[in-house]
Amino acid sequence: MVQGKNAKLMNVFVYALLCVASFIVIYPLFLMIVTSFKTNMEVLVNPFGLPAGLNLEGYRTVFELGGFFTYFRNSIVVTGISLFLMLLVAIMASYPLSRYKFFGNRWIYFYFIIGAMLPTRLATVNIFEVISTLGMFDTLFALIAIYTAMTIPIAVFILTGFMAEFPSELEESARMDGAGDSRILFSIWVPLLRPAIATVAIYNFIPIWNEFFFPLVFINSDQWATLPLGISQFFGQYQSDWPTAFAALTVAVVPPLLFYLFASKHFIRGLTAGAIKG
Repeated sequence: MVQGKNAKLMNVFVYALLCVASFIVIYPLFLMIVTSFKTNMEVLVNPFGLPAGLNLEGYRTVFELGGFFTYFRNSIVVTGISLFLMLLVAIMASYPLSRYKFFGNRWIYFYFIIGAMLPTRLATVNIFEVISTLGMFDTLFALIAIYTAMTIPIAVFILTGFMAEFPSELEESARMDGAGDSRILFSIWVPLLRPAIATVAIYNFIPIWNEFFFPLVFINSDQWATLPLGISQFFGQYQSDWPTAFAALTVAVVPPLLFYLFASKHFIRGLTAGAIKG
């Protein structure tokens, strides 16, 4: 009886914590959406209250702004290409690191781990010199190169751990049928890596999509600006258009949300992989 009561109390405590955590995550999103329907005066007078009416002026301003769809397109292009290149390179690097034993194998793996630990912004000056030398300043190629490079280490770390758990019998039987390394990698391992790939993609999608620092440093033209850089124009030193800014943020949340919903099944499977034996 005592154990049953303790178990019930623990369940109540866990659910209470989950409710608090959910509120902490959901309330800012709710407040962002609600604020997007307010007037600027309502935001200043009653920032946490509900709007007096349904004001769509912020959304009208966002969609009538000529550059917003350009910013949106640039973010989609940069994020999509960066994730594709990151996954391609990480999968190809993880295969030999996890399936072959050779001199320097562990050192190369630790080299990637160190790359995941070091903040990329520490090398901003050196990156700026390289980007300028290559003639990629004020282009989307600069952002794609930076984002691909800074996300590869953590991707290799995750994918190598997943791939190392695969049974060697699958690989041996494929080699007996005449399959080479490329065929084994892309026809056998990649389909089995879908949970890990979804985990890596979601984990890196948000930082790339929300990145503000590198576009601020390497992009000067509005035609190549990304969403975070474009949205910043609604925040001024002396005056800010809060409804328009929150309307833009609400629209900017849609792609990450759809991407997560699309990949969530594989993402959850990837997080729980290895938790249960057998």
